[in-house]
Amino acid sequence: MPVPPEDPVLTEPPTARPRTGRTGRTGGAREPFFDHAKLLAMVLVVCGHFWEPLARAPGHRVLHAGYLLVYAFHMPVFVFVSGWFSRSFTARPDQLDRLLSGVLAPYLLWTTLLGAYTAWLDGGRFALDPLTPVWVTWFLLSLFLWRLSAPLWHRLRAPLATAVAVSLLAGALPLTPQLAIGRTLQLLPFFVAGLVLDRRRVLALRGHRWLRAAAAPVFGAAALAAYWLVPRLDAAWFYRSASAAGLHAGYPRWLLVSLGINLAGALLGAVFLALVPVRARSERWAALGAAGTAALLVHPFLQEALVHGGWYEGGFLPSAAGQLTLTAAAAGLTLLLCSRPVAGPLRPLLAPRLRLLLREQPQPPAAPPVRPTMIPELPSGPGRRTGG
Repeated sequence: MPVPPEDPVLTEPPTARPRTGRTGRTGGAREPFFDHAKLLAMVLVVCGHFWEPLARAPGHRVLHAGYLLVYAFHMPVFVFVSGWFSRSFTARPDQLDRLLSGVLAPYLLWTTLLGAYTAWLDGGRFALDPLTPVWVTWFLLSLFLWRLSAPLWHRLRAPLATAVAVSLLAGALPLTPQLAIGRTLQLLPFFVAGLVLDRRRVLALRGHRWLRAAAAPVFGAAALAAYWLVPRLDAAWFYRSASAAGLHAGYPRWLLVSLGINLAGALLGAVFLALVPVRARSERWAALGAAGTAALLVHPFLQEALVHGGWYEGGFLPSAAGQLTLTAAAAGLTLLLCSRPVAGPLRPLLAPRLRLLLREQPQPPAAPPVRPTMIPELPSGPGRRTGG
């Protein structure tokens, strides 16, 4: 099956980063592991968004627990993968061009489209605010800022410890929705981890025997903890977007709870990555994962239509059978949106061409041709004979 063009958001061009095979050695073959991880994480993102109207309503504690469990680790995984694909970013002109056309331009476009769409559904007026992302578009804005900062993290002696300190200090700041600054700062350690952790150790997570063996008890314990937390902790803590003041908590409590949530996210994320299929021959699933941004940006339009159409209010969806159907439909929708027939035509909206805005990159001068000769040149100097 032919592989579609790489995701403009979560990848770098093949020439900008080495490919690694199952053994961890650099090679020319496409590494499917992170495409698989992106696809599975995207399924969880879409399912979580479709669960949300029911999960936050009274009487759905089991679904609410599943919602908290998913939100504990699915965005950390997504952000970690983003850091992994930013390892080669050094702010070269071609990389900056790709960052502008593949991340910033789609952010401006889709935050406008989604904002106008939700305003239309609500019957209100749309006010464009480019600095304030609309729903899922926060990820594009945060990724733009994270990737710009990538060269800086490579220069620090202790980048991961510094990123953790920054994320924990964020709880004491008066965070606002502009620039998605709350999520940008609080999820920063996961991006930096993907950016700087040893390549061999990261790739060692693929199919890790002990992590796979621990998956059932780890996720089982996490599910029980999430069920216990449902009436005790608001889901907003798992969004990682608000400071202590925004969650009406003291900073010491914010610090303790946020640290616990992020440690749980790191553990669950590592186990999740160990469970990701690693078969190199599964090109079809890797191709779907490579087009994950289409699912990220399109599914909110359908979810908002269900909400405003009253589908979550009584009827079939709130029932147990309705919740299972909703989950299966959300997973199927993710695969459909990642498929070539859907993601392909959306390519101009996911990575618009900016040729009129960007300067042409100067081509390096061609090296002069070297004339072959059988007689080596003699060094010039006082002892060289110039006559015959």
